[in-house]
Amino acid sequence: MELEIDIEEPWPAADWPGLAGRAAEALATVAPELANPRLAASLLFTSDAEVHGLNREWRDRDKPTNVLSFPMLEREELLELAPDGPPELLGDIALAFETCRREAEDKGVPLDHHAAHLIVHGLLHLAGHDHEIGDDEAEMMEALETKALARLGIADPYGAAPAIVPGQQGN
Repeated sequence: MELEIDIEEPWPAADWPGLAGRAAEALATVAPELANPRLAASLLFTSDAEVHGLNREWRDRDKPTNVLSFPMLEREELLELAPDGPPELLGDIALAFETCRREAEDKGVPLDHHAAHLIVHGLLHLAGHDHEIGDDEAEMMEALETKALARLGIADPYGAAPAIVPGQQGN
């Protein structure tokens, strides 16, 4: 998957593009529909204020959140997408720095581990998964996230400590 990445203040200097690429590659090994070479996605590393504005404008939720996903393809379209042809935009993801940092601190995990989790979670939403539609879907998403993160050497984010479900903060 081709990722277009934009990093804004206040994200600190780090290899966020490399992390995003590794997260997408790991996820493609456990969610094969995301391995299609035609797929592209944009990823915005931005501030809480920007994500809050996007959440208010596009989701009618006047609250901050950790990650937002804006799919461009229906799940059926993704599953039927042939591997040959022009690029297809899967969608856009925005990560909120201050919330991501606070959640990482609360969980006692490195910022890059939590950011990788949010990227994986966002990509699954772009692929048509939605933990809000029921327990079965939530469990499937968690399993895919855990498997992808394990490939990156990142511990299960839903382990013994109470989980901070991406997209649920502030809801």
